[in-house]
Amino acid sequence: MESWDPNHLSHPCIYGDSATQYGERKSGFVKWLNRIFKGSRQGTSCRPRMVGEESIAWRAPTTRSMGDQPRSGDEELDRAIANSLDEDAKRNNGYKWGTNNDEDLARAIQESLNMNPYHPYNPTSNFPRQHKICGGCKREIGYGHYLSCMGSYWHAQCFCCHACNMPITETEFSLSGNYAYHKSCYKNLHHPKCDVCHQFIPTNRAGLIEYRAHPFWSQKYCPSHEYDRTPRCCSCERMESRNMEYISLGDGRSLCLECLDSAIMDTGDCQPLYHSIRDYYEGMNMKIDQQIPMLLVERQALNEAMEGEKEIHHHMPETRGLCLSEEQTVSSILRRPRIGRNKILDMKTYPQKLIRKCEVTAILILYGLPRLLTGSILAHELMHGWLRLKGYRNLSPEVEEGICQVLSYMWLESEVLAGSRNTASSSSAASSSSSSSSFYPPSKKGGKSDIEKKLGRFFMHQIMRDTSPAYGEGFRNANASVNKYGLCRTLDHIRLTGHFPV
Repeated sequence: MESWDPNHLSHPCIYGDSATQYGERKSGFVKWLNRIFKGSRQGTSCRPRMVGEESIAWRAPTTRSMGDQPRSGDEELDRAIANSLDEDAKRNNGYKWGTNNDEDLARAIQESLNMNPYHPYNPTSNFPRQHKICGGCKREIGYGHYLSCMGSYWHAQCFCCHACNMPITETEFSLSGNYAYHKSCYKNLHHPKCDVCHQFIPTNRAGLIEYRAHPFWSQKYCPSHEYDRTPRCCSCERMESRNMEYISLGDGRSLCLECLDSAIMDTGDCQPLYHSIRDYYEGMNMKIDQQIPMLLVERQALNEAMEGEKEIHHHMPETRGLCLSEEQTVSSILRRPRIGRNKILDMKTYPQKLIRKCEVTAILILYGLPRLLTGSILAHELMHGWLRLKGYRNLSPEVEEGICQVLSYMWLESEVLAGSRNTASSSSAASSSSSSSSFYPPSKKGGKSDIEKKLGRFFMHQIMRDTSPAYGEGFRNANASVNKYGLCRTLDHIRLTGHFPV
């Protein structure tokens, strides 16, 4: 706490009209001398400023009047003057003082007493020695309480929240950079909220905010939602928000409304997409001469077909496509099901006998996926078919799945970048193949929406960031070879060695 300067009241005050026992016997000199000090007779208000402490505790200013000073000083002064006059009278044998000598004597007495007249009250002298400037209004802090924080001093009304601009009156506040906030305002602005339940994400046992975040969508959610059966879209992997219900596909999968908008639900609906991807292959000098049947199937039918395959192929944990080599009977979706009450209604399927006419019996695709995801799966499975039809044998999972993922990625890239680039791929494979953009038709609604393009980028992101040895590492090795040598030379090297060129 700053102390008020005590020297300000250290000088005695002389009252010219003070009544003493010598008042009636004062000479003209004494009366004149009293007039010299008459300027200090008024009582002045002296208010020492008691400034507040840093803990916001403060003291109100006090008022002290000069009339409260003791009068003993006046009596002593009168005695001193009387004694001095008596001694001088004896020494000078009754010499009468003149007016001029009276003035000289008064000055001498004043100097001998070392008297400094008390100056009238001056407000500027009443400030502390070290003036404080408010960090808000940049004005000097006068009387009253103040705050000391953030390396500065503040008027109470100037220390305001950066968010709501209201004064911070609580004993605690939040600080972000150089800005102060109410704790509640800071929480609303900076404390992350769950994108699923829309509540503030709670802290863990260590007092830290812990949450999960999707690497592509940046969706933040409470860790508890990974175990409380919150639905997750089977396509884009985003969790269902409390204010938006997903569509249940009836096989344990859920689909968000954005993915549902371009979802392919039956075999007939998928045929145009299938033929356009075959045209894409033909545009890259990889024409598939055989007519390979393509069926859209339910999840259970796809799993049963995979179990019926004699030759074991490497598959992802969630199988969404299959290139069949054996004869089987598969239940295919006959017509697009209705959607009501957030679930699939009236699913119609029919059994279809698949006869093997070449190395590839059929291509099966899981139903209910967005158009771009369905297309990327088709491009992947068609590459499996192309490799078998062209005599590529005994390839390791890393090589076969890796090169199939490259074709899937290239097709997605051509779709997402259609209109902005005139190439089928960003890789140097484009140098050995013609553009396929002209072969690929627009989406079934006449064009791709922004969300569909973002979905396409997400599917590309999934391929690039896959961590599995076959699909992830295999893709990155295959893509590096294609970028360096081109697609045709990479395929020729695989045919001869069974490995990617280094």
